[in-house]
Amino acid sequence: MTLTVRDLHVAFETRGGRVNALRGVNLSVAPGETLGIVGESGSGKSVTAQAIMGLIDLPGRIEAGSITWNGKSLLEGDGYGTSVWGREISMIFQDPMTSLNPLMTIGAQICEVLTQHLGMTAEQARERAVDLLAAVGISGPRRRVDQYPHEFSGGMRQRAMIAMSIACNPKVLIADEPTTALDVTVQAQILDLLAELQSGLGLAIILITHDLGTVAGLCQRVAVMYSGRIVESQSVDAIFERPQHPYTQGLLRSTPRLDEPATRLLSIEGTPPSLMQADDGCAFRKRCPIAADACKEMPPLVTEGAVQIACHFPGRPAWQARQAG
Repeated sequence: MTLTVRDLHVAFETRGGRVNALRGVNLSVAPGETLGIVGESGSGKSVTAQAIMGLIDLPGRIEAGSITWNGKSLLEGDGYGTSVWGREISMIFQDPMTSLNPLMTIGAQICEVLTQHLGMTAEQARERAVDLLAAVGISGPRRRVDQYPHEFSGGMRQRAMIAMSIACNPKVLIADEPTTALDVTVQAQILDLLAELQSGLGLAIILITHDLGTVAGLCQRVAVMYSGRIVESQSVDAIFERPQHPYTQGLLRSTPRLDEPATRLLSIEGTPPSLMQADDGCAFRKRCPIAADACKEMPPLVTEGAVQIACHFPGRPAWQARQAG
């Protein structure tokens, strides 16, 4: 079963004007694969996840495109999406402290998923909740199942969110910045847990992150987003060895490397364009050192095998080598 997104457009009507959050997103994830989605804040990563999960609501709307699972559309009004979201396709939200209900115990929130989607009795759901908390590494699950979110540490809340997301044995798990605000040791534990769950359950994972180190350690393929579009998608090895898009090259030169001598990290000058402004050209051109007149037109997303590039000059070095520190 493959999850496929094609030419997805999402817009939000705000008091300040129209925000074009997604402008033709294309991606897919196959069974057992981990796809990393990276990019600056505001590039559209979380909106893509919300669209896949059917969480776009007013003032936002999906204006065009398709999202299909098992060959069927999740966007049609026949109720198919409702039967899939939370059951076959699940999501770990970015901040468990705001995503969990502070007035319900952890166990009650997991049980709600099980009774709604799987029709379990209250007793069956409670036993399953205890087993899930144990599976994600929470000690004393029979005691913890009756505690509230504020009684959990940040890492434990994230584990509880993961337990909730895998309660129905989904086929696809979307993890939106699953290690935000956690210390480095707990981050490593959460990522190891996701890898173990994928191996044990055969999950396909979409990992949304800004951390290229996390991508290198967990993902097989990477999609790079900029200003509401996928601008490059390749295997992890190819992205790090042969980045094709100038934006991808810029991200990599601003990331520390352990396999290189100490170097000075260089940032991408300028700021991302406003998503309220209509622009038919390449959104990165005003920050790109190799931009030319051709970039005033939007480059198409060209697909060659497993590689996708949206650039008029793919593969051309755009940045000088990082300087020694």
